[in-house]
Amino acid sequence: MSKIRKADAADHDAIWAILEPIFRAGDSYAIDPDIPRDAALAFWQGGNHSVYVISEDSTLLGTYYICPNQAGGGNHVCNCGFATAKAARGRGLARKMLDHALKTARESGYYAMQFNFVVASNLAAIQIWRDYGFETVGRLPDAFSHPDQGLIDALILYKTL
Repeated sequence: MSKIRKADAADHDAIWAILEPIFRAGDSYAIDPDIPRDAALAFWQGGNHSVYVISEDSTLLGTYYICPNQAGGGNHVCNCGFATAKAARGRGLARKMLDHALKTARESGYYAMQFNFVVASNLAAIQIWRDYGFETVGRLPDAFSHPDQGLIDALILYKTL
């Protein structure tokens, strides 16, 4: 059975083990594929991000962060980032993390959730977001340089909570 909890400093190695292959692949996050470990962890866990991890039998299998999408007048909309360990994909963990994130967002008083930059080739993620009622409210033509597909669109997805 999976368990979601707030991340702590002891999780850094496991979070990096999840993030590193995703960032190195360069096909889903607009992150430098050569980002060093410390910079990647600072990005994922830094600023106003609240970070969570999902585990089974004490093995971390995924992580997500939630934060205000913007400051000031835009802080009633949250943003999230999700990452699942490659070996754990296809087991519904992203959906469990999204369920948790939506609940956390509502409990935190957010009005909506927005994904600012979903690479159009990330079909699995897009399908999950759509299954949960997210709508594509914007398309950024050729905004992402995919390592295999060249220039592809990025989507902006939005859901009122």
